[in-house]
Amino acid sequence: MKLRDTLHLSLRTVASYRVRSLLIVLAMALGVAAVVVLTALGDGARRYVVGQFSSVGTNLIAVLPGRAETSGGFPGAALGQTPRDLTLEDARALGHLPEVRRYAPLNVGVAELASAGRLREVTVLGSTADILPVRHMKLSQGGFLAHEKGAGHSAQIVLGAQLAQEFFPQSSAVGQRVRLGDRRFLVSGVLAPQGESMGFNSDEIVIIPINYAQALFNTSSLFRILVETKSRGSLASAKEAIRDILKQRHDGEEDVTVITQDAVLATFDRILQALTLGVGGIAAISLAVAGILVMNVMLVAVSQRTSEIGLLKAVGAPSADIHHLFLAEALWLSLAGAITGFALGQFGSLLIRLAYPQLPAWPPIWASFAGVAVAFVTGILASLLPAARAARLDPVRALGGK
Repeated sequence: MKLRDTLHLSLRTVASYRVRSLLIVLAMALGVAAVVVLTALGDGARRYVVGQFSSVGTNLIAVLPGRAETSGGFPGAALGQTPRDLTLEDARALGHLPEVRRYAPLNVGVAELASAGRLREVTVLGSTADILPVRHMKLSQGGFLAHEKGAGHSAQIVLGAQLAQEFFPQSSAVGQRVRLGDRRFLVSGVLAPQGESMGFNSDEIVIIPINYAQALFNTSSLFRILVETKSRGSLASAKEAIRDILKQRHDGEEDVTVITQDAVLATFDRILQALTLGVGGIAAISLAVAGILVMNVMLVAVSQRTSEIGLLKAVGAPSADIHHLFLAEALWLSLAGAITGFALGQFGSLLIRLAYPQLPAWPPIWASFAGVAVAFVTGILASLLPAARAARLDPVRALGGK
């Protein structure tokens, strides 16, 4: 039997058993779709996290009080000790390092913002003018905080875009007076809309000079120091230099945690890549289940079609042709299931992107091809036993339906 005849006859057979073929195709399609959608979710989460970190720069170093890199927390806390404070003098010392382009001392707290008869609780960042370029934020109106030298002469505040719209919907926020906590400030600028980034919504924050933040929250310590290096190549040397200078300033104690943005990004990337592979592997199990279904259904089909097989052998069809015929049927079913599953997976990923626009849930190319290939191979392998059984049938007994 020629290849064209085998493919044509097998296709007609598949079409004649519509319900059985539909169930097999559906099982294969759901397995492929699960692989595509779940890997799209995993890879989308990875892309989202990488994008969040990249949006604030990849040559960024964060300095935190307390030694937490190896233990996950400050070891002295169990003994009732507290980590040594990071101070503005520490931050200024880091600014003198040759690898450092700019730095931004940071305090974070919560206070009530009031103006024009409106009152709400807001997140307050205390910093210097360099917080904008360090965090890759921009202004839509006005100017930013005065640099540190002049910060003590003007109680300025910068509002997030949403806060400016809420408090001053009919006029420009710049030049307006607001009360933050128990202090009054002059609005010097408004941040450009940016949305959520690194765990907080920049549209709903206010930024004030670092010395006012320390007075507002009654503290002389810093929450952390953000340091931007001159290049990515200087991250490692800058990290060591920061450790050394703070160790000298802290009486020889290495009591700070220095984290590079690249290190955090690489860690998250590895974790989420492993997660993507894991969920893809879990989804692939459904393809193995579909393969078992193909084998069981085709084994039943062999017993139902013994007369047909006997007739083919009686007219001279060799066992190899019978074998090829059943393999061709599995080929058509696997191909239809793989293509249908690929289409369903792409559609499911599209729905996820529409429902969550911030999540780039695009299926990885490797996952799409792997899902289709595994479905194809699974269907073929599952058909080997039924095809071999059909090829071994005795023509006389088969014609008798036995």
